[in-house]
Amino acid sequence: MNKISLIASAIALTMTTLVSQAQSTLKTPAPSPSQTIKQAFGLGEITLEYSRPSVKDRVIFGDLVPYGKVWRTGANAATKITFSDDVKVEGKDVKAGTYAIYTIPNKDSWEVMLYSDLTLGGNVSGYKAENEVAHVTVKPAATADKTETFTMNFANVTATSTALELLWDKTRVQVQITTEIDAKVMKNIETSLAADTRPYFQAANYYYENDKDLNQALIWVNKAVEQNPKAFWVTMLKARIELKLKDSKAAIATAEKTVALATEAKNDDYVKMANQLIADAKKK
Repeated sequence: MNKISLIASAIALTMTTLVSQAQSTLKTPAPSPSQTIKQAFGLGEITLEYSRPSVKDRVIFGDLVPYGKVWRTGANAATKITFSDDVKVEGKDVKAGTYAIYTIPNKDSWEVMLYSDLTLGGNVSGYKAENEVAHVTVKPAATADKTETFTMNFANVTATSTALELLWDKTRVQVQITTEIDAKVMKNIETSLAADTRPYFQAANYYYENDKDLNQALIWVNKAVEQNPKAFWVTMLKARIELKLKDSKAAIATAEKTVALATEAKNDDYVKMANQLIADAKKK
């Protein structure tokens, strides 16, 4: 092979390599992009991983997603949900762990299943009922507005409950999730208050928020005030506890102290909240 031929071959090889590399690194948007959501819940968290197909002028439920058949609940790989702690799903016990979410949409009801096999993906012909960890039935609702891209989220989040919400096209489905934290929190309070640094404020706030022994809450919040006498948020909690105990006179006096402390700290939010409590207490 002469010198010119060798040069031509080298150029051709180089061009082929460059084209191959460009093709291998080419990145385009996914038609059903993935999303991961982390939601603090109870004393832990819930993690949701799923892909998001779009309507694209198609008829969704009853057509693209047939009624009465197992659906992967999204696109691409299996939709996965991870619970860091034990929960109840529509009243059924579910241990901490990671599960795939499959559904069977129907016109007037949806079956929602948590599935232990995370590798099944969209190959629902291999779906096995024995791999179900939970199987519940919920009612779908029609929405006035259209959701173009399949959306899952957590709605109505409280300390012990939330709803896993599915939205697509003009359909909304909610699955209720609850958790039990009271026994753990009460044990934590007991253990923490036996230590040298005592979280009186946190313990009092938990008792206040969850309608437990308010007299005990008042004892703890008074100790919290002694620990940090300039903490306007602590005196505000004390005023709230006193008002809940129907001691309006004490609540007003404590709220007035909160106004003074919050004013000094230049915290307008607590000034406003304390003045509102004073107004409410005067109506009692």
